[in-house]
Amino acid sequence: MGNSQSTVRILAPLSFAYDFAAQQYGMFSSPNMLDIHDKNLAAFSPQPFFIAGFFFPQQIFQLVWLYKLWKRQGNVQELEMMDKFAWVYSLGNFCIGTWMFFWNANDLKTSNFFVVVNTVAQLLYITTVLPPLDTRSTPNFLTHIVAKTFAGIGVLDFLHNTSAAYYKNVPPSQLVQIATGVGFAAAAGASDWIFGGCLVYDLVALSMGQQGGWSRLLGGYAAMAAGVVGLRNWFYPRKLQKESAYERVAGDEGQM
Repeated sequence: MGNSQSTVRILAPLSFAYDFAAQQYGMFSSPNMLDIHDKNLAAFSPQPFFIAGFFFPQQIFQLVWLYKLWKRQGNVQELEMMDKFAWVYSLGNFCIGTWMFFWNANDLKTSNFFVVVNTVAQLLYITTVLPPLDTRSTPNFLTHIVAKTFAGIGVLDFLHNTSAAYYKNVPPSQLVQIATGVGFAAAAGASDWIFGGCLVYDLVALSMGQQGGWSRLLGGYAAMAAGVVGLRNWFYPRKLQKESAYERVAGDEGQM
């Protein structure tokens, strides 16, 4: 157990540094990330500056989370939670960092392999391993933020890279348009406000990166997803809280 803790304390920051350095290479090399993006436009190409807008605050949360992981700040359960995620987090950083080199080499089919591995790993973690959210626990809350934003941007990366690699300049068919709406609606209906917010952001980024009717449809999907996330995480929980309060009152009336 001790060796595992020592390993992730080194591996996680190392993976962050690797990914960060690769991103700098991707932005300042020639051709750069944006050049490759513009050469391979597809039906799921987002507005590229939305990626940068997501990237900056996510880095801040990652650095705070890494600090707590390194300093071992938390109780036993919190530290165990961070240690488990650190393995998936490190895998994701190494995948996305390596993705950058193939993306900038315009080898999009190979780069897509690393995107798929990262996205699947992050989604599996948040749906099968991640403990429930506890906003009273800073390590728990930070782990949820980092894990779910990693998965959320991973969904956008998957759609973008796959479409650019295999369907360059191919407009979305009616089936793809319907499947996109159904898929995002279903995902939003099963998401909390963190991951759900990422899905809405993904759709807005895609809408701003497209044109015409497809852009407007994606914007409508973003509004729909926001409504679904809001209903699931705001209105419906409040209704349950009220029903629970009524049940307690009714139960108390029968007691003397």
